[in-house]
Amino acid sequence: MSDQVQGGAEDDKRWAGAFRFIFAAAVINAISFGIMIPVLPNLIKEFTGGDTAAASEWNVVFGAVWGVMQLFCGPILGMMSDRYGRRPILLISIGGLAIDFLFMALAPSLMWLFVGRVINGLTAASFSTANAYVADVTPPQKRAKAFGWMGSAFSFGFIVGPVLGGFLGDIDLRLPFFVAAGLTTLNWLYGFFVLPESLTPERRVARFDWKRANPVGSLGFLRSHNDLLGLAGVGFLFQLAHTVLPSIFVLYAGYRYDWTPGMMGMAMMGTGIAGVVVQTMLVGPVVAKIGERGALLLGAAAGAVGFLIYGLASEGWMYLAGIPVFAFMNFLMPGLQGLMTRRVEPSGQGQLQGANQAMQGIASVIGPIVFGTVFAWSVRHDGQLHEPGLAIFLASGMLVGAFLLALKVGHVRKAVQAAA
Repeated sequence: MSDQVQGGAEDDKRWAGAFRFIFAAAVINAISFGIMIPVLPNLIKEFTGGDTAAASEWNVVFGAVWGVMQLFCGPILGMMSDRYGRRPILLISIGGLAIDFLFMALAPSLMWLFVGRVINGLTAASFSTANAYVADVTPPQKRAKAFGWMGSAFSFGFIVGPVLGGFLGDIDLRLPFFVAAGLTTLNWLYGFFVLPESLTPERRVARFDWKRANPVGSLGFLRSHNDLLGLAGVGFLFQLAHTVLPSIFVLYAGYRYDWTPGMMGMAMMGTGIAGVVVQTMLVGPVVAKIGERGALLLGAAAGAVGFLIYGLASEGWMYLAGIPVFAFMNFLMPGLQGLMTRRVEPSGQGQLQGANQAMQGIASVIGPIVFGTVFAWSVRHDGQLHEPGLAIFLASGMLVGAFLLALKVGHVRKAVQAAA
C-alpha cells in the first residue's frame, strides 16, 4: 500500500512539473497576443482614413482569411503533433506568431498586415497543441481543472497584455507590436531550451496520414467517437460566439462609449482578472461538485446572459457591470475539454485538438464576417435602429443553442485508456 501511495505521489509531482512548463509558455504567449488587441483595429482604422465601418469590414477580411488558414492547417498541425511530438509544433506556432508581430510593427500598408495574418494563420496551433500537451501529462480526472488553468493563461494575457498594449499604443501605435514580437521570441527560446516533450515515442502514431489531416478527415474523426461530434458542435457554437468581441470590441467600445485604447485595456484587464479568479479558484472545486457536464452548462448559460448584458449596455459602466456574470462562461471550455479528451486515446489527442482547431477555423471565418457585417450595418443605421449591440445579441443566442445541445450530448463517459 505504501508503495502505491508513494508511486501516486510521484506521478502527481511528475505531471504537475510538466504542467508548469506548458503553463508558463502559454502565459507568455497570451500576454504577447493580448498586447496587440487594443491597437490592431486602430492601426487598421488608421490605414482606412479613420472610417470605423470600413475598419470593421477590413477586420472581417483579416479574420476570415485567418480562419481559412486554420481550417486547413489545424488538422495538419494536430496530426503532426501526434506523429512528431508536441514541442516542435509549439515552436513552429510561436515562431509564426513572432513573424506576424514584426509584420504588424513594420507594415506600411494593409497588404503587409494581410500577409502577416496569413503567416500566423498557417502556423497558429499554440493553444490547441498546449491542450494536447496537457492531456498527455494530466490524469483524466484532473483534466478539467488543468484546462481551467490553461484557460487562465489566456486570461492572464488579458490582464497584462491589453493594459500594456493600450499604454504603449498611446505612446506610439506601432510600439506594442515590437514589444509583442520580443516577448514571443523569448517564449520561442524558452520552448527551445527548456520545454520538455510530453508525447513519448511509443505513444505516437506510426505514420502521418494525409487522409485524416484535413477538414473532412477531422469530421470523420469526430464522428467515429461516441458523442464527440455533438460536443464539437457545442465547442463550435462557443467559438463562433466568442469571435464577436475580438471582431468588434475595440470599434464598438470606441463608438458607443468613446473609450480610448487605454480605457479599453483597463476593461480587458477587468475581464481577465475575473476570468482568472474563476479558472484558477473555482473550476476545480465546482467541477468536483457538479461535474464536467454541469460546468459546461453553467458556462454556456452565463455566457448567454453576459453577452445579453453587454449588448444592452448603453453606458460604459453598464458594460463593466456585466463582467462578473460573463466571467462564469470560463467554466464552459474546461468542462467541454474534459468530456472530449475522455473519449480519445492518448495517440489521438493531437488529432482531437487539430479537429477542434479546424472547427475554430470555421468559426473564425464565419464569425468575423457575420459579426463585423452586422456591426457595420448597425452603425450605418444607428440613427433609425439605435441598436449598436445587435451583433452581441446574436452571440448570446448562439450560446443558448450551445446550452441546449450540451443538455443532449454532455454525458460523462469513462476515459479511453492507452493501449497496453
